[in-house]
Amino acid sequence: MQRALSLARRGEGLTRPNPPVGAVVVRNGTFVGEGWHHKAGGPHAEVFALRQAVGKANGSTLYVTLEPCSTFGRTPPCVEAILAAGVARVVVGSMDPNPRHKGRGLRLLRSRGVEVDTGLCREQAEALIAPFSTHMRLHRPYYHLKLGLSLDGRIADSTHSSRWITGPKARNLVQAMRRSADAILVGAGTVRHDNPSLWPRPDRKRNPWRVIVTRSGRLPLSAQVFTDAHAERTLVAAPKGWHPHSATALRKKGVGVLELSTRRFWADLSTELAERDVLKVFCEGGGELAGALLKAGRVDELSLFSSPMFIGGPVGAVGGRTWPLAQAPRFRLQDVQPVGKDLLLHLFPVQTKEE
Repeated sequence: MQRALSLARRGEGLTRPNPPVGAVVVRNGTFVGEGWHHKAGGPHAEVFALRQAVGKANGSTLYVTLEPCSTFGRTPPCVEAILAAGVARVVVGSMDPNPRHKGRGLRLLRSRGVEVDTGLCREQAEALIAPFSTHMRLHRPYYHLKLGLSLDGRIADSTHSSRWITGPKARNLVQAMRRSADAILVGAGTVRHDNPSLWPRPDRKRNPWRVIVTRSGRLPLSAQVFTDAHAERTLVAAPKGWHPHSATALRKKGVGVLELSTRRFWADLSTELAERDVLKVFCEGGGELAGALLKAGRVDELSLFSSPMFIGGPVGAVGGRTWPLAQAPRFRLQDVQPVGKDLLLHLFPVQTKEE
């Protein structure tokens, strides 16, 4: 199952609106086939694995990170392929979060004499499909916030320069985080001060949306996100009536401009992204955006890189946001790992405010 999970991660950022899935076929203790879901509309992980195991799958065990599908969609149901191949046992990491399908495929397999076991590496398997589960349950994307901080909680110096607080190993890991997402989100200040491309390097065939949130100010029309080869994959999320001349100029460049209700800004943005099959949003800053996400209950996962330095100054991790201590957003620490000179804290909210 660990091998299946590793294979599944190869598809992160490529499979929307489907979840990433990995599968391994084992016969007599030997790996005879493996595969992962490459893209929506293409064969599922089980089919790739069974194709590789052709002639050797009869009597085998199939390990798969997600319950096999049992209905016709863009592809035939995997349950039928499993039965046709003569698989004797199926081991599943996580159940299908879709209530209409949950358990159905496993019941069909059992009814045809296939031994079924569930829950192996369940926590890892469910974490892998958390964006898909959030989409199914809440009809919105999953938001993963990343912050790079000094020891005193600053994300930039007094001139708003943040290059570089974290070291090269941390920055390489951030590129992998970008590749796992369907959209990359920053605030207008990040575009003004840093002029980032927000494109994964290397992209490895990823094609994410780049989303810029602005409250009222103008954006530099010469910014990379509006002028590079991926401008049509850029969205500006702004209040209704936001600078009509700027909006028109951006639309002429192929940039999408979403004019949203101020009162329902995050709910409406989530809806817009979900309609574009965005399952996971990777949020990279800055502080005002991070504070707004926390206030709106839009942080489902937090990766905090702590760098061993002090900066001082006004540019804090959550901008000007403050909370009374009793109401402060709280997180549980999942794990800690050194990444070069930095320390990565991986956290999840204790409570998530829903719409």
